[in-house]
Amino acid sequence: MRPLRLREILGLTDQAARQTWLALRGEPGLPGSKFGLSSTRLFMPRFAAAVWRGRNPFGRSVPIVNLVNRTPTPVAQGWSVKVTHVRDFRGRGLTYDSHNGTDFAIPPGTRVTAAAPGVVVAQRSEYNRGGLKLYIDHGGGLMTSSNHLARTLVEVGDVVARGQVVALSGYSGLDALASFGAVAPHVHFNVYLGGVQVDPFAADGEVSLWAGECNSPIPATTRDVDVEPTPFDPNRVAAVLEQLQRARRTAIAETPRLYERAWELVIEANTYPTRFAVPEAARTLFDSAPRSARLSLPFSAEDYDGVIFADDVGLR
Repeated sequence: MRPLRLREILGLTDQAARQTWLALRGEPGLPGSKFGLSSTRLFMPRFAAAVWRGRNPFGRSVPIVNLVNRTPTPVAQGWSVKVTHVRDFRGRGLTYDSHNGTDFAIPPGTRVTAAAPGVVVAQRSEYNRGGLKLYIDHGGGLMTSSNHLARTLVEVGDVVARGQVVALSGYSGLDALASFGAVAPHVHFNVYLGGVQVDPFAADGEVSLWAGECNSPIPATTRDVDVEPTPFDPNRVAAVLEQLQRARRTAIAETPRLYERAWELVIEANTYPTRFAVPEAARTLFDSAPRSARLSLPFSAEDYDGVIFADDVGLR
């Protein structure tokens, strides 16, 4: 396998400059991003330097540097990297205003694995929204995505096993350009259930989506491959498609298979929700999708044993 180059790690494609401008300026139906003095609370320069050099100061534990914000600022106000209204699943503040995933800080080139058996349904490279991203359907309305990747190792349509290496990590996307040297390279891991983004960690009274001990994700030790792809009703897919702005509606309608087209709508509705006439439009594609413990840590058992939270070890 050819080695990663810095351009690949950072996702510096020919489209990067234009997508950066859109993120900062905004576009019709999509407000610009917001930064402020409070954003500097996310900076960890000494730790970031170590991770960029290929070191993990915490050995076989993956540091989680941001969690899902349970009290996000309104979507219509735009993507905010400010820290003004935050609460993670523990009732603490390891997150920022618009953060909707889990950030695992790892050196570039780390092997990224499938968190459960599934089918690869999409790949996107959007410099202004998470860089290179890989999406996997795990059945039952559950999908995961790994963002800021350097390279994917699978194709749309591939069936993957739990723990199978599917990508190499990087820090692709505008985030790295805006915070280079201050924020560690990481994989931003999203979980979608029933058409909306959810926190895989469980607050009191909730069900954790992590297999094994609650809220303690560990890597896969078995390679189960059994998965029943999520089914979709063509009429529901058509109805959600009609709620989308015309240009994007035309683009997604050209996706030949109903299955991938439906998942593209879920991705679009969560990445660019203001392009839809109805909030959380993709919910209507699903009858129900209950929470259950199904996910493994999306990294190899050869590299890591578990996780630690950055604010528990003095990083934040």
